[in-house]
Amino acid sequence: MSLIVVAAVAFCLAPCLVAAADTVSARRPLRGNDTVVSAQGKFEAGLFSPGSSGRFYLGIWYKNIPVHTVIWVGNRASPLSNATSAELRVSPDDGNLELVGFTADGSAAPGVVWSSNLSLSSPGSSNNTAEIRDNGNLVLLDGGNSSNVLWQSFDHPTDTLVPEAWLGEDKLTGVYQRMTSWRNAEDPAPGLFSNTIDTNGTSEFFYFWNGSRMYWRSGVWTGRVFALLPEAVNNVLFNQTYVETPAHRRLSWALYDNATITRQVMDNTGQAKQYIWVPASQSWQFFWAAPTVQCDVYAVCGALGVCDQRSQPSCRCPPGLEPASENDWRLSDWTGGCRRSSPLVCARNGSTTDGFQALTNVKLPDDPLALDHAKSKAECESACLNNCSCQAYTFSDGGGCAVWHGEFRNLQQLYADSTASGSELHLRLSESGLRDLSRGSKKKGGVEWPVVLGIVLACVAALVASALLAWVLLSRRRRRLRNMANEKGSSLAVYSYGDLRAATKNFSERLGGGGFGSVYRGVLKDGEGNSTEVAVKKLEGLRQGDKQFRAEVNTLGRIQHVNLVRLLGFCSSGDDKLLLVYEYMPNGSLEGYLFKAGSSCPSWRDRYGIMLGVARGLAYLHDGCRERIIHCDVKPENILLDKDLCAKIADFGMAKLVGRDFSRALTTMRGTVGYLAPEWISGLPISAKADVYSFGMVLFELISGRRNADLQGEGAGQSSSSGAAGGEEEEDSNGGSDADAGRRVLMFFPVWAAGKVAEGEVGAVADPRLRGDVSEEQLERACRTACWCIQDQEEHRPTMAQVVQALEGVIPVHMPPMPRALQNLVNNPLPLCGMPLLFMQGCSKAVVM
Repeated sequence: MSLIVVAAVAFCLAPCLVAAADTVSARRPLRGNDTVVSAQGKFEAGLFSPGSSGRFYLGIWYKNIPVHTVIWVGNRASPLSNATSAELRVSPDDGNLELVGFTADGSAAPGVVWSSNLSLSSPGSSNNTAEIRDNGNLVLLDGGNSSNVLWQSFDHPTDTLVPEAWLGEDKLTGVYQRMTSWRNAEDPAPGLFSNTIDTNGTSEFFYFWNGSRMYWRSGVWTGRVFALLPEAVNNVLFNQTYVETPAHRRLSWALYDNATITRQVMDNTGQAKQYIWVPASQSWQFFWAAPTVQCDVYAVCGALGVCDQRSQPSCRCPPGLEPASENDWRLSDWTGGCRRSSPLVCARNGSTTDGFQALTNVKLPDDPLALDHAKSKAECESACLNNCSCQAYTFSDGGGCAVWHGEFRNLQQLYADSTASGSELHLRLSESGLRDLSRGSKKKGGVEWPVVLGIVLACVAALVASALLAWVLLSRRRRRLRNMANEKGSSLAVYSYGDLRAATKNFSERLGGGGFGSVYRGVLKDGEGNSTEVAVKKLEGLRQGDKQFRAEVNTLGRIQHVNLVRLLGFCSSGDDKLLLVYEYMPNGSLEGYLFKAGSSCPSWRDRYGIMLGVARGLAYLHDGCRERIIHCDVKPENILLDKDLCAKIADFGMAKLVGRDFSRALTTMRGTVGYLAPEWISGLPISAKADVYSFGMVLFELISGRRNADLQGEGAGQSSSSGAAGGEEEEDSNGGSDADAGRRVLMFFPVWAAGKVAEGEVGAVADPRLRGDVSEEQLERACRTACWCIQDQEEHRPTMAQVVQALEGVIPVHMPPMPRALQNLVNNPLPLCGMPLLFMQGCSKAVVM
């Protein structure tokens, strides 16, 4: 999916002034583009048309949110062909709320396309009224008693659940409330995915494909949460409750802060997704999803489709197949599946020229048919070919022969690091389809003589042309890099190598460095004799340096924020002379400020200001830019401090730009041990939540004044945490002996700190050098926020926008659960040297504190 794929869709609305009413009645219907608005202006009801569909629906949406977001649809399966002749009214005959108009199927006369469908026989029924309330509930009120609600939209949810709404069972009527996905972004007709409470009477909720196949469950209500839902769902923004009475059993939820705008959607990709409206970025921010992994949704890619968690989008067609509907796939509706580019050829007598294409390392589709009589792969293949309805087969020595007839579903691509074991599936294709695949392979590297001759001729032409183009390429390279300074409104300066060499006194005052080069202090003078202190980053290494150079200029050249280091200009004078010029930070890096031996102890006020500055900078990168930027290497060394101790995030050489149509990126593991999120180490695609994890680790270091992970022992040097604390060497709390000499011991502070936070002893986590001079309320907020940030599962972590709100005190921060990986460290502290999470090698034991 993606920067985040937001479930909100742009809707085509009539570009005319719309009249807004308070209520709907028989005497005062809504016609055409008229709407009814809630008392405080939070919600609006009327007709809308999704996308470019040209179909019209009765809906409810947020009134004051610029991204038109519908929370309820009336006539989902019966759209109107136009809005001008439509009318929402209270029926003068029976008092029902009804929508009248021309249906999109070409009806000759207007008719009732949707109704509240109640059996009303009271004399005053024609006086009933309808109104939209500030919680988004459309209600039909008794004309004789306005406090009596006859019908309400909350009893009939579509794909969205908002605060104060509910899901469950009405025991009096036997009706179940359920959320059902839209078919796609432009069609609110009921899709294939839905959820509802257990019909057998338990408190558990189930997610279904096609109303029959269960693919996810919430777990039963524990009295506080649903057993299989992350605790973050019930702790950060709202209080989720389950209630059972003689009249109903249902789930509902209420906000801690009524100013928060959030909604839960049964997405057309089969996941229930929670979104929060972020006013700063004017967008919906993804919060969590269930199931958390897209490919855990049954048959999300439809018949013959392959779900690949590491691709964007997650669904693709196997070789030789294509989407059954390109338009549906464009709208992220993959449930129509795939079809063969060339149809199978099979005579009634079973003769065929079809063959098979092997799909390796896949999770096999569901519901295979075992063929016990086929004892070898050849016999299994022959049995499939001799049956015209056979679509695929698999054979293994342990599992024997299995075949699939008709359209199989739920095929998944696996990878080497997957916990599940993969198999080989042989997909049936026509002879022409196999020939097309073979021809495509030859185009990629075959040895047919015409192809070889073409390659030779192309190479000769390239050699002849290369001499003429060499000087053009060299000049274009410099011109292209200079043009980078002018892209997207940037004001970057272009410096010569000689200017920067003179400014840095031949690169004599080194400020620091990393894997991609060194940073030097310099002084630049303008034509009027004014001097400006700068930091010049000299990238070292040709190919790698050029890549990092481009990444950093392209990233920083398009963004400006008070908490991001400012790139002033650059120099490109040959592959070995790539330099970046930044504003100078007189207080250096946060690493030196916190951990350098002999440095003064930063005050709590300064630390909290740095926390907020870094959080705001990351929130801007994730949500405030045209493209989401994942920094990928958040650590104290990459946080710089100006003369006023304003924190500025630096070093964007590893940053990853993610388009707004995607929520995550697949990238090789990089960064710094101790700050890497678990999903990154596991080789999974990363999202902005990887930065959140790293920030949580930095937060612990700011709070405690010590490194999170220290190595002590021969060859490791003195612990930086002990150095920061005054130079006293810490003892091995496990009672080290002479036998441990020459070995290294891992000191992982967050294990102990998270335990103290869970026990409510946050004061023990603060830097002892502060001698208790801290704000207890801020300390508790920072500690709890840090624990939320370092949760194992990325969907449990807050967004950086939420982190900013938490640190600012805008939203409450409730007690976080102990991260499971850290809990394992607490329960099993010794055998950690080989833990993949930490990538520590050569240590003999690990110490929790």
